[in-house]
Amino acid sequence: MKKIMIGLTSALLLTTVPVLAAPSVNGPTGLINSPTADVLRSGQFSLGYYNLKNGGVGSFNTNVAPNLELGVATFRYDGQNSKNYINAKFAVVPETILAPGLAIGVEDIASSDKRSAYAVASKALPFGFRIHAGAGGGRFSGVFAGIEKTINPLSIITGNNAFPATTLIAEYDGKTMNYGARLSIVPGLKLDAGLRNHDGYIGISFTN
Repeated sequence: MKKIMIGLTSALLLTTVPVLAAPSVNGPTGLINSPTADVLRSGQFSLGYYNLKNGGVGSFNTNVAPNLELGVATFRYDGQNSKNYINAKFAVVPETILAPGLAIGVEDIASSDKRSAYAVASKALPFGFRIHAGAGGGRFSGVFAGIEKTINPLSIITGNNAFPATTLIAEYDGKTMNYGARLSIVPGLKLDAGLRNHDGYIGISFTN
């Protein structure tokens, strides 16, 4: 019985809220400006739109093969021509309770702006924390990293309502620090807001 209790306690400490990937501003599933090791599963797709200073970006990602995510992001800024990014990400190693996940990818494959290859690892920690670290070329300028903290819904709010599950995000994208919050409104639907490149942003995304 003692061994069983120790095992259950360890599992509870190591288990966090299941990850439901959402698109980053640049398209691939990730944080704000940075990708994570998460990849959409078979049959999944994601849609996202972010309103940025003087413009916005819309994205679509889907799983096209085992462990392979492919997507496109369209950037539109006032007074500028639109830029279309084709992005791909492949999960090399899945994340487990004890080991981080690892993915490799390329943003803007066609180099309409700046092709950026990268490798990134992600690992869930106890108490709703998750960390990410990677390295890449192009816009990443070397290393990038981020941390998330998920706050579970509160059941003590008046009536039948509960505060939506919220993920607080801080990241270094290779050039600047960015901060944001991601709210889960209903399953799959998320609202994002925060500071990116010293400017505010707001976004909405859906992952099935």
